[in-house]
Amino acid sequence: MKKWFIKKMNFVIAAMLALLIVFSSCNDDEYYYVPYYSYILPNALVTVKSDTDQAVFLQLDDNTTLKPVNMPTSPFGNKEVRALMNAYSVDADPGKYSQAVYVNWIDSILTKPIAKDLGENNDNVYGTDPVDILNDWVTIAEDGYLTLRFVAPWTKSAPAHYVNLLLTNNPKDPYELKFYHNAYGDTSGEMASGIVAFNLSSLPDTNGKTVKLTLKWESFDGEKTKVFDYCTRKSTSSETSEIAVERSVIKMY
Repeated sequence: MKKWFIKKMNFVIAAMLALLIVFSSCNDDEYYYVPYYSYILPNALVTVKSDTDQAVFLQLDDNTTLKPVNMPTSPFGNKEVRALMNAYSVDADPGKYSQAVYVNWIDSILTKPIAKDLGENNDNVYGTDPVDILNDWVTIAEDGYLTLRFVAPWTKSAPAHYVNLLLTNNPKDPYELKFYHNAYGDTSGEMASGIVAFNLSSLPDTNGKTVKLTLKWESFDGEKTKVFDYCTRKSTSSETSEIAVERSVIKMY
């Protein structure tokens, strides 16, 4: 996973400092805890994009765009990715964007297209290992992506797990999808969570309407289903929205 920290902050060390370091006043009996957690935890899920002039901007949701005042170019090159970040609003001219923000750090997450349908070989290649999809703030369909946070058994020394999204080819529902997980035999480790985003641009255009997108997956209790509101990506606008929190990463591709 590609990482870029504007402040080049080591998360592990910072997290320890958040728990252990205090600042003392002149009175030795008084201590003031520094809220390191306020910039350690992510508080926004965004799409990192480049404008026609190659200036980077961040899509917060279907309507809200952010101008990162301290990030003139994308740390991910020309690649559009979903990312978690920690940022705060600043009093600066956002120009044509909705808000101006200062980015403390930004970290891309695995971003993939819908996988190729291999027919009878889908289960063999993409796997049938169970997962659970978390009802989390990053489990969402927005800006033309389906972003999912899921949990599965994971061994630290195991090879990367393989996760994919495929169309079910349901003739009655062109927006029905299935999440596949191939653990390559790594099914006895401790439970860990991961985040992956899927580009939905290959789905039929909803023509501005919001439709129901159905996700199916094999859970530890059998097949489960979750329904999302979905609309094909719209052009950006100047409406505002709240920056929202949390995260865990496991090795996958």
